[in-house]
Amino acid sequence: MTLRYYVIALAVIILDQLTKWLVVQYMDLRQSIALIENVLYLTSHRNPGAAFGILEGKTWFFIIVTIVVVGVIIYYIQMYARGNAWFGVSLGLLLGGAIGNFIDRLLFGAVVDFIDVYIFSYNYPIFNVADSALVTGVIMMIIHVFKEEKKQRKS
Repeated sequence: MTLRYYVIALAVIILDQLTKWLVVQYMDLRQSIALIENVLYLTSHRNPGAAFGILEGKTWFFIIVTIVVVGVIIYYIQMYARGNAWFGVSLGLLLGGAIGNFIDRLLFGAVVDFIDVYIFSYNYPIFNVADSALVTGVIMMIIHVFKEEKKQRKS
């Protein structure tokens, strides 16, 4: 049953958009609030590009690419996720993350980011819930591919 993977995507979208709405409503741009000093901050940021700010200002490019990617993810959910929960969850996370950031690009022309992490002295690029879902989905997808390869080599 593929419905659960769409529910996962919807949950990601709702959580993502709710947290971004709170940031936009209650924080000034570039305002930063320490949650754990020198480790974790809420920082209101807008990213007009992709990961790490690359391809800044190419909003229409991202909109077109996202539409294609969302179509491919839905196809994969429908064709290959049945009977493979790990793969289906990864696709649900990817779908939710892609749509979450897609909504921002349509509404604001940039993605609202706010999770600001310092790892030792390195300030990791600011991200959001959709980005977290995308990264988790990709990691799960990679694990799935390795498990499938291993299974095929055994048979």
